[in-house]
Amino acid sequence: RISENKIELCIPQSFLLSADQVHAVHPNYVSKHEAGFQPALNGGVAIKHNSNQRYATTAAGAAMIRELARRNNIPLQEVMVRNDSPCGSTIGPIISANTAIRTVDLGCPQLSMHSIREMGGANDPYHAVRLYSAFYEQFGGIDAVSCDDGALDDE
Repeated sequence: RISENKIELCIPQSFLLSADQVHAVHPNYVSKHEAGFQPALNGGVAIKHNSNQRYATTAAGAAMIRELARRNNIPLQEVMVRNDSPCGSTIGPIISANTAIRTVDLGCPQLSMHSIREMGGANDPYHAVRLYSAFYEQFGGIDAVSCDDGALDDE
């Protein structure tokens, strides 16, 4: 059995990647996404943002993932569904709210999610594996650097 003291020490050092899929911009419904946050197939993993708190991504968490992708030359996108447009959610906000573990929601873009004709980019799983592998191998070093002092800007 894990003691409460060990859990209290582990939580602040923990980080959750809530990896799911992302709605790619459909050419017939471009207006459903915020301008500048429109993920495309084969453009890499997308970090999910939602002003209605349907995703758990924070600015600090997204900055960490951006830095990880930058250091490893991994393409990365960002998605934000318009705040007046309904969207689903993930387990990210539930886990984050109940555990206080830092969380980023992200995933590969796809069209026609939940239909019999789902379609994703052939290159995006490769980008995802590279990003998730880099996370497991390098996140401790990036997490040790404070974002507040600007140290991430030049490394």
